[in-house]
Amino acid sequence: MPKLRPEKPTEVIRKLRQLGFEGPFGGGRHPVMRRPQTGKKISVPMHKGQDLPIGTLRAILRAVGISIEEWAKL
Repeated sequence: MPKLRPEKPTEVIRKLRQLGFEGPFGGGRHPVMRRPQTGKKISVPMHKGQDLPIGTLRAILRAVGISIEEWAKL
């Protein structure tokens, strides 16, 4: 089982796009990604020079509904 590591917000956005999300839309430091099929919205914190912490990344994965293994394959 791969370990979850902090990631850059741009990398998280790229992976969310591969999962069918659109955006990011507005939000300033927390732009929103939206999945058109389900209407689900995910906020991605973007603070200059900082990676997303593991806990925040884990919450995003839980909201999207994918496992760490699936995330690592993207």
